[in-house]
Amino acid sequence: MCSRRAIQFEQRNCTIYTPQIGDVAIFEVTKGNGHYLVNEEGVIRDIFDGDTIMAAFGNRYATSQVEGYVPSQPIEYCHLLGRGGVAGELKSVSALMRKEPSQIKLLGYATDESGKVINTIQYDQLESFSPLTIKSKVILSIGSSMDSGKTTTAAYLCGGLSAAGHKTAYLKLTGTAFPKDGRFVYDRGADFVADFTHFGYPSTFLCDYKELLDLYQSLINLAQEAIDPEYIVVEIADGILQRETAMFLKDSRFMNTVYDVILSCGDSLGVMSALNILENMNILPFAISGLFTASDLLVEEVKPLVNFPVLKLNDLLNGTALNYLQKEYYKGEVTEF
Repeated sequence: MCSRRAIQFEQRNCTIYTPQIGDVAIFEVTKGNGHYLVNEEGVIRDIFDGDTIMAAFGNRYATSQVEGYVPSQPIEYCHLLGRGGVAGELKSVSALMRKEPSQIKLLGYATDESGKVINTIQYDQLESFSPLTIKSKVILSIGSSMDSGKTTTAAYLCGGLSAAGHKTAYLKLTGTAFPKDGRFVYDRGADFVADFTHFGYPSTFLCDYKELLDLYQSLINLAQEAIDPEYIVVEIADGILQRETAMFLKDSRFMNTVYDVILSCGDSLGVMSALNILENMNILPFAISGLFTASDLLVEEVKPLVNFPVLKLNDLLNGTALNYLQKEYYKGEVTEF
């Protein structure tokens, strides 16, 4: 977050301390590049050279944006990897990015009264993975890649379920901190929204898998205790080949807690490839949606080749999706080109 007020921080350990994921530090913006930060209320704050900001170290996996990591040694300069206030060392930038992420200079670490570096992650608040305690119907929103439409699909699905009288929660299990997604889903109609940042994670990329299962359980518990939803739509970031997403999809313990799956894709070839991969994992989505459904031409390319419903945003919102949840679809043979 941005501030012009005096901030207490520890400068002495900058040259000897190696940051960990979740460690909070104070930075000076040295190359703002016209970027901005989004605070927990969703307010956009533009940042400029010379500004002082607070951010947490984290890893970032974003195929159409940046790749970055928590430094493995003490550093002086790094970059803002995410607009939710995630800092780290930049490794690669997608050619699709118009501007390189803002460069920032480490001024010091935020510390408590004892001088210990403040860390945002609340490990002690995580509850152990316990599949039998998950009573809500979990619908998994996955995609062929980043920007395939997973969040929008999840939002409209939540809106449709809520409009049909079903108490519905939305959880974002993996990704990089960005308040906009949860607020969008809530505005679209979900009754309850939470994500990994509730337990202090600036990002989940490269987290231990057992830790991620416990995070999943803890988010589910949050939703169940808050509103006892009939449905919980859980979004997993990035594509089905990404590290954490692939681990979840290949784990029968996790998948046995999932009531159904909806797949989002960016184009028609993405649909065919994703379905192929999911079939090898014995996963049958109840429907296909995503960015490609914005084009009638792409929808018409896909429909003759698949035995799954193709749902546009209005289909998700008007309750049509309910007609397909937990129905069996024969996969058959995919038509050859």
